[in-house]
Amino acid sequence: MSIFVKRKIPDRQALQQSAERQFKRQFFGLLLVIVTWSLAMGWLLALATNAQSATPTAEIGTVDVVPAQYQLGQELYLENCSTCHIALPPAVLPTQTWKNLLQDSQHYGAQLKPLVDPPRILVWKYLSTFSRVQLDDEETPYRLNNSRYFKALHPGVNLPRPIQLGSCVSCHPSANDYNFRRLTAEWK
Repeated sequence: MSIFVKRKIPDRQALQQSAERQFKRQFFGLLLVIVTWSLAMGWLLALATNAQSATPTAEIGTVDVVPAQYQLGQELYLENCSTCHIALPPAVLPTQTWKNLLQDSQHYGAQLKPLVDPPRILVWKYLSTFSRVQLDDEETPYRLNNSRYFKALHPGVNLPRPIQLGSCVSCHPSANDYNFRRLTAEWK
């Protein structure tokens, strides 16, 4: 007998089959991870969506649901702006308009005491987050009747000339309470 033990060397076909089985296991393992991840993300997205839709739109009042990090900015905006006139939802005017209004102490002919930091920063974060982008060829509007967004929201409405902030209540009876969702019976 020889001191060398004859070992069976796996043939090429057996190696190939083993590699194919290992590849299939890895492929199906990766596929399982992707499917599980997708289902988990879909479930989380559904939870987040249902959390927002859990609040009836009649109770929201404003146009947008305002996340907690912007609510103080919204409160300061309303506190400082709605004492003299109806506060507009930020999306009615572009971000550049709001920036200019916050920086200028001359406010439509009235001299205002400018907001100082940190309230100014909080109001700016709220306004800049919820205002709209200004188009490149668009002039910065400072009046409602020059706002393309305002015109788009009121397509068949015969608006008074000039448009006054107080005339909002004729169609939005709760506009003084910053609720633009509630409309008069004529527009429901």
